[in-house]
Amino acid sequence: MDFSGFLAQLLNGLAEASSLFLVAAGLSLIFGVTRIVNFAHGSFYMLGIYLAYSLVELLGVGPSGAVGFWFSLMLAALLVGAIGALVEIVLLRRIYKAPELFQLLATFALVLVINDAVLWIWGAEELLGRRAPGLSGSIDLFGRAYPTYNLLLIFVGPLVLALLWLLLTRTRWGVLVRAATQDREMLGALGVNQAWLFTGVFALGAMLAGLGGAIQLPREPASLLLDLRAIGEAFVIVVVGGMGSISGAFVAALLIAEIKALCVGLGTQEIFGISISFSKLTLVVEFLVMVLVLVLRPWGLLGQPQGASRNSAPAESPLRKGSPQFKLLMMGVIAILASLPLLGGWLPYATVLAQDVLIAVLFAVSLHFIMGPGGMHSFGHAAYYGLGAYAAAILVKTLTMPMPLVMALAPLAAGVGALVFGWFCVRLSGVYLAMLTLAFSQIVWSIVFQWDDFTGGSNGLIGVWPDAWMEGTPFYYLTLVLVALSVFTIRRVLFAPFGYALRAGRDSVLRADAIGIHVKRVQWVAFVNAGLFAGLAGMLYVFSKGSVSPDTMAVGKSVDGLVMVLLGGIQNLMGPIVGAAAFNVLQDYIMRATEYWRALFGGVILLLVLVFPQGIAGFFQQWLPRLKAAAQPVLVSKPKTTSQEQLV
Repeated sequence: MDFSGFLAQLLNGLAEASSLFLVAAGLSLIFGVTRIVNFAHGSFYMLGIYLAYSLVELLGVGPSGAVGFWFSLMLAALLVGAIGALVEIVLLRRIYKAPELFQLLATFALVLVINDAVLWIWGAEELLGRRAPGLSGSIDLFGRAYPTYNLLLIFVGPLVLALLWLLLTRTRWGVLVRAATQDREMLGALGVNQAWLFTGVFALGAMLAGLGGAIQLPREPASLLLDLRAIGEAFVIVVVGGMGSISGAFVAALLIAEIKALCVGLGTQEIFGISISFSKLTLVVEFLVMVLVLVLRPWGLLGQPQGASRNSAPAESPLRKGSPQFKLLMMGVIAILASLPLLGGWLPYATVLAQDVLIAVLFAVSLHFIMGPGGMHSFGHAAYYGLGAYAAAILVKTLTMPMPLVMALAPLAAGVGALVFGWFCVRLSGVYLAMLTLAFSQIVWSIVFQWDDFTGGSNGLIGVWPDAWMEGTPFYYLTLVLVALSVFTIRRVLFAPFGYALRAGRDSVLRADAIGIHVKRVQWVAFVNAGLFAGLAGMLYVFSKGSVSPDTMAVGKSVDGLVMVLLGGIQNLMGPIVGAAAFNVLQDYIMRATEYWRALFGGVILLLVLVFPQGIAGFFQQWLPRLKAAAQPVLVSKPKTTSQEQLV
């Protein structure tokens, strides 16, 4: 790479950093004040570019082309800010007192709704926007043509950073915002209307995301895939820079964008006789940076150690062992599941759906094991699910091992991955821990996605079926037995001394340390066990479907696991079971009912979040005792009569 190429890549990195910073700054601002990890922030970015496309086509043509074009970009950002304010008023105000993870679930549902709304309005085809008037050409950069529009983008990021600094430090509203990031309760005690402050902050954050999308219109087409891509990059930048630090987000955006640009420019290089493709690292380089930063500085480059959560959710009730009635109910459920193959003539699809639900239950229960009792939030649990699935597929296809041996070794591969990654992850907490799990998951995904000779690359591996004696109904019964035993084992562990030590470390690290519990070691063991059971679920999945692809360990699979756990209720041992069953049954029937199944599914999740803020299982756990008390007859005792009354 010559000097002009090197300089061009540096400038490309600066231009990309501006757009990344706009999205990340809005996300960081929203989190700093509201403490909501807004999963729908990428959807606002996507809305910005789609609205900019329509407005430019309407206002940016004809005699007023130049003025109309730039006015359209600004108007698109303002409209996205207004949509963000509406979302905050209608939805988020109702769930501020819900557990923080349920707020994440609600914003994930918004992603589904907004994505299908965009599909309905603009269609599925990518939309290529017009070139910026007056900036559609290029300049000569030491003999290399360089786009003029990129030079404009280079100045947008620093300009927005300067404006935000002035807004937050030189205005009364900015002082209130900074005060809210430090102590919201004290701000409310001083008489500040927090509701409208939160609305203003959320609208500003959404507007920044919309502006980040709008200014990308001349560079890239509007696509339905932009929302998840943007939110992934924004999360990485915010965490690397430090949660709530806007200046940290700017530094992180510059660092990551420049590294990615240099990887593209380097291409394939020979180092000590080994050919290394740096361009392939662009899929994972930001996650490598995040791992390095969080290991060395757990709160980000310019962030501060994360304080205690200000979530006002009700305290979790102590875990209770199952009553005789509960045990009979579970035995009845297992009996019904065992009888489904006998009803194949009447319910031919029931066995297939039940098998999928059972595998999903095991995956969700393994995630709940570290999230609920362990208090360790994971955004990358699909890595161990995928490691188990790929280990089984490779052992069958490459080494032609018999199925019983594969079933024993495949979960161990996932356990080894959890052993290595968990050593780093358990040293963090809160959002930083969750993002580190996501980083490790994306690293594993990128290796699987690009290692064509070993994993099949993006095509995956096919033809991984059970042995002949285990196909069909026998494999269904094997799945039922393994899932039932696994769930029973996890439940027993939670009522053993290890389970009590795990919950003690979650509730109070200082008190647990004081009584001799090695909290990090207990959490590490729990992390490894969760990985083992997730790997077992992945192994069952690959034999049930006969194939495996990188999607089994992608971000979407981890999000599915989160939704299952949160939908059922994180504070209840039955939560992941109920959530996994509800999620898969709803998704199966809704997907077949309409083309816009995402919006309908998201609407159902939003309804459940609003009606059951503690999850489905948590709701029934709270209301069943009240119903029993109301059903019991009230005995009214007669008042005792005095001796004078008896005489009368």
